[in-house]
Amino acid sequence: MLDEAQAGIKVAGRNINNLRYADDTTLMAESEEERKSLLMKVKEESEKIDLELNIQKMKIMASSPIISWQIDGETMETVTDFIFLDSKITADGDCGHGIKKCLLLGRKAMTNLDSMLKSRDITLPTKVRLVKAMVFPVVMYGCESWTIKKAEHQRIDAFKMWYWRRLLRVPWTARRSNQSILKEISL
Repeated sequence: MLDEAQAGIKVAGRNINNLRYADDTTLMAESEEERKSLLMKVKEESEKIDLELNIQKMKIMASSPIISWQIDGETMETVTDFIFLDSKITADGDCGHGIKKCLLLGRKAMTNLDSMLKSRDITLPTKVRLVKAMVFPVVMYGCESWTIKKAEHQRIDAFKMWYWRRLLRVPWTARRSNQSILKEISL
């Protein structure tokens, strides 16, 4: 039903009007009319299968100011940000704080692997697979909702080089190019 609706925002040439995860749904629209249309469509489709919308649990966020918003006479809470897939989504689209949090969690995951990474009994390809299996998912959790600016992109690239250098036990003071590091781990 929502997939067929023309309301939504354009992302990479595609029209997207909802994000769903488990029992959470985030509706997205360009205008107040689209927002109302999407919400009424969800309400109507829910009622067809005997489900009710809980207005008290619903929130609305917009990039332009909203004084108040009602559905069936009940006022919805207006917010300036919300959490989706453990990432904070803000009205201005800034994801920097969420990306920093994921990078810190990735750093912690990497340091938790130190004893394995320092082991001479584990081959380099196995260590690379360990990092890809145990650090990448931690860092990339929720990345689907990120809006990455140049500064965040550089921070992510720097983090990648940090963990590959750490894996190879190459200090920052060593005069080795990033390309030589990537070549050694075969990326």
